[in-house]
Amino acid sequence: MFTILLHSSKTMREPSGKRNKARFEPALIKEARVLMNYLTSLSPKQLKGAMGVSDSMADKVYEQVAQWNASNASLPTIDAFLGDIYSGLQVHAFSDADREYAQQHLYILSGLYGVLRALDEIQPYRLEMGYKLPGNKHDKAQPDITNMYAFWGDAIARQLPQDQTIINLSAVEYTKAVFPHFKSLDAQKATRIITPKFLTISPKTGEPTFVTVHAKVARGAFARWLIQNQVERLEQLKDFREIGYAYAPQLSTENEPVFVAKEFQGIGLSVRLTGKK
Repeated sequence: MFTILLHSSKTMREPSGKRNKARFEPALIKEARVLMNYLTSLSPKQLKGAMGVSDSMADKVYEQVAQWNASNASLPTIDAFLGDIYSGLQVHAFSDADREYAQQHLYILSGLYGVLRALDEIQPYRLEMGYKLPGNKHDKAQPDITNMYAFWGDAIARQLPQDQTIINLSAVEYTKAVFPHFKSLDAQKATRIITPKFLTISPKTGEPTFVTVHAKVARGAFARWLIQNQVERLEQLKDFREIGYAYAPQLSTENEPVFVAKEFQGIGLSVRLTGKK
C-alpha cells in the first residue's frame, strides 16, 4: 500500500455557518496550539517580516491568529485548501468512498499542524514550513519556534506509516521536515520514497521542460488518480494518463518516474491558467 504525501497551501477557504461535526482531530494539535499561541504575541509588522507578505495580508493573518482559538467555524482538511495542487486534486468530485480512502492514505504536511489527514478538522491559518519567526529562541522555558524545522524535529516523521511506500508529491520545503529523520527512526529505515516528476513539451524547443504551475496541478491530479483508482502497486504507477501526461521510461529512474505532457490539458484547473494567449 501507499502513503500519498502532499503539502498545504497558502490559500484556504473560509468556513461558513456552524462548526462541522468533527470527524478527526489533527494528531499534533497540541503542537499546533503552541505555535498559534506564540503567533498571538506577534504584531502585524513582525508577521509581515517573517512571512514576506503585504501590509494587507499581514493584517489578515493577524486577524486569523486572533480568531483561531475562538472560532467555531472549521472544515475537513481536503476541503479547506485552495491553490494549484488542490485544483488538480478536484476534491469536489470525490465520492464518499474516495474520501474514506483518502483518510486512510493521504497525508498533508503543514507548517501549523505538522501533518494532517484528509478529514481532520482545521481552521484557516497561514504558516509555511520555511518561515523563520522572530522571538523566543533565548527563552529556555519555551520550545524554539524561530526555526520551524527545529520546532517539529522528528514529530512529523513519527506520524507517517512505517510499513508503506511513500508517493512523494510534496515540496522540498516540507519534506525537509520529514525525510531527514527517517534514518534515525529504526522502524523507518526501509521506507521507500517514490517522487514522480512532471514535465511539459515546450512548443519552442520540442523538449520536455519543467513548468511550475503545470507540475503543481499534475501533483494534485496524480494524488486524485491514486485515490479514486485505489492504486496500491508500484507497477501501476506507469498507467497514469491524466491531463495529457504519459509515462516516459527513457527519462525515469526506479524512484523518480517521469511523466511528460505533449500538450498540458489542465488549462482551467488553475486560477492562473485561463487558456487565453
